[in-house]
Amino acid sequence: MKLCRFDDNRLGVVSGDDVHDVTDVLAKLPAQHYPYPMFDALIASLPDLRGEIERLARNARAIPLAACKLLSPLANPGKIVAAPVNYQKHLQEVRKDANLHHGNMINEIERAGLFLKATSSLVGQSEGVRLVHADRRNDHEVELAVVIGRRAKNVSRETALSYVAGYCIGLDITIRGPEERSFRKSPDSYTVLGPWLVTADELPDPSALDLSIDVGGEARQRSNTSDLILDVPALIAFASSFYTLNPGDVLLTGTPEGVGSIQPGDTMKATIERIGTMQVAVTAA
Repeated sequence: MKLCRFDDNRLGVVSGDDVHDVTDVLAKLPAQHYPYPMFDALIASLPDLRGEIERLARNARAIPLAACKLLSPLANPGKIVAAPVNYQKHLQEVRKDANLHHGNMINEIERAGLFLKATSSLVGQSEGVRLVHADRRNDHEVELAVVIGRRAKNVSRETALSYVAGYCIGLDITIRGPEERSFRKSPDSYTVLGPWLVTADELPDPSALDLSIDVGGEARQRSNTSDLILDVPALIAFASSFYTLNPGDVLLTGTPEGVGSIQPGDTMKATIERIGTMQVAVTAA
């Protein structure tokens, strides 16, 4: 199943070139009261609502996908966890280029650990990226994004994939400079998820997916998730040994070599095999 959020926070099932509106299912979410939970209520309830979503989708009017404004598939992730330098060639690329490392020590991911991005940085493909500090280099980074489906703490590598709700394309936009990663990667709109959430049953093995990004028609990044240093199960196990992962939490798995700058007026076209393609416009803030 491909689930999207579109237009005025509506929920849809994507089928071919159409979206089937299943927003009515949101009325079945459990009522929440202050203090509100620190997780995404839809993702937490997705296993229970799956049958009703499928029923509504069968009877819903088809809306052309091209006519929909696609938002982030997730409305309320509790946290966005990101993996730095998790492709070997990207690690080498960053170490060799002072414009990328700015004198910072670049360690292997096992030493560098993971980092957090602000949830306020999250947008969908139709909202686009709005560059801040345009006097500095801003780069694209395409990544496989993993969405956690249920509470995960100290999980094993062997069981890790059973905690996944689904997958998206992720763009981790980065301002180059000497500051900490989280600071440079957390401005508004610097995390793009989309174009929809592909549920884990449709993508049971994320270990060998082609991923790419073009900017203005120019090929930039080309790789495969088989080149990850820590693969998806290992990343979930690593992250859950430090954090409690909750439904809707996002794990950005790292970007391959070929990162490059983006400018206002650019359009990024990102693709991940078995997920889809999203086009994201770049503007000035």
